[in-house]
Amino acid sequence: MNYSETIDYLFASLPTFQRDGATAYKPGLERISDFCRRIGNPQRNYFVIHVAGTNGKGSVCSMLAAVLQQAGYQTGLFTSPHLHDFRERIRVNGEMISKQKVVNFVNKHKTEMEECGLSFFEMTAAMAFDYFAQCDVEVAVIETGLGGRLDATNIVLPVVSVITNVGLDHTDLLGDSLPKIAREKGGIIKKCVPVIVGEKNPAYNLVLEEIAADKRSEVIYAEEVFRFDNNGYADGLQVVNVTRVRDEHPYSLRIDLLGDYQYHNVAVVCTVADYLHEKTPLTISRRALVEGLRTASEMTSFKGRWQVLGHEPLVVCDTGHNAHGIAHVAEQLSRRTNSGRLYCVMGFCADKSIDEMLSLLPTDAHYIFTRADMRRAAKPEDVAAMAERAGLTCEVAPSVVEAVARAKDMMKTEDMLFIGGSTFVVAEALAE
Repeated sequence: MNYSETIDYLFASLPTFQRDGATAYKPGLERISDFCRRIGNPQRNYFVIHVAGTNGKGSVCSMLAAVLQQAGYQTGLFTSPHLHDFRERIRVNGEMISKQKVVNFVNKHKTEMEECGLSFFEMTAAMAFDYFAQCDVEVAVIETGLGGRLDATNIVLPVVSVITNVGLDHTDLLGDSLPKIAREKGGIIKKCVPVIVGEKNPAYNLVLEEIAADKRSEVIYAEEVFRFDNNGYADGLQVVNVTRVRDEHPYSLRIDLLGDYQYHNVAVVCTVADYLHEKTPLTISRRALVEGLRTASEMTSFKGRWQVLGHEPLVVCDTGHNAHGIAHVAEQLSRRTNSGRLYCVMGFCADKSIDEMLSLLPTDAHYIFTRADMRRAAKPEDVAAMAERAGLTCEVAPSVVEAVARAKDMMKTEDMLFIGGSTFVVAEALAE
């Protein structure tokens, strides 16, 4: 098979959560454990940082990978989903896996993957593990796909685990309360391996602490290690000021990932870097931390997080796609400084809590609801009906391209356009 045929095979033959939703979710580690044993357990060949959480996983992984690269380490990065190209999921030192490597892996292991009954995500994770070993990666940053305890990535043995936060998402699969979801995400905590938690919350702190105590693992809360002071913007970068609590040492950091909510993620990355430097064989200098954060998006090609697409009028997109993420987006939209009207092009996956997300959005905007070209997408007419009940002014458009065009037809230079609601809506907007 060539590359195009290989990608067609993967998406057509293996269950994908992106396309099929919950029916593609295959919890459990037996299949990927069996397959990785057959190919020599490549995930054991390098240091691993394992990252779970409801929101912020991608940003934290991108920033950590950039910091590690700046520290001089051959760095692997595994994330999901992708925006445009399947190969975005698997990177070494910021470079995507080659098309030929994807083809080679599938051609070599196709029969075994089918025998093991791998899901699309399990196959992708195994491909990443194998590719990182081939590339002599020294440190791999691995993002969970969904949950943690039964996620395919949970066969790794990390030097540190990370849980960015816990919010209500995928409640049909992970549980209908924060403690239940925390128990699933806390499943990545390994015996005697510390876990760094990005956001404390009395609704789930005890759950994570109980899991950690049972594993004899330390819980490190990022906000107790680095205190957030303030943030602002300068020269197209976000300036985040934090202080290391133990010695009151200040850091003024510039990051190329925008969005006010990133300060939570910066605190996590600083805490991980501090832990790695102090407690592991890995050396993370202050320079590596500062330069890695400043160039994270550039070094890892990480897109879609409060990404500015244009000015006059201002156009911004963000992949926040659940209530926890939309709350941060809505808060920043409410503080916008442009003098004109706010327009929002939004679409959602049908399996999300759409009513809850709509209730968080600004009521003074004009909404154009649409759908991404995927079977999980909610019908814009259904979303509009919910939005009208929530008091939002709206209309519908059959596609993302048409929705953006409609918004631009109505806008003046002083207005603002926000595009989001779903990773897949953002992906289609970026493609245009």
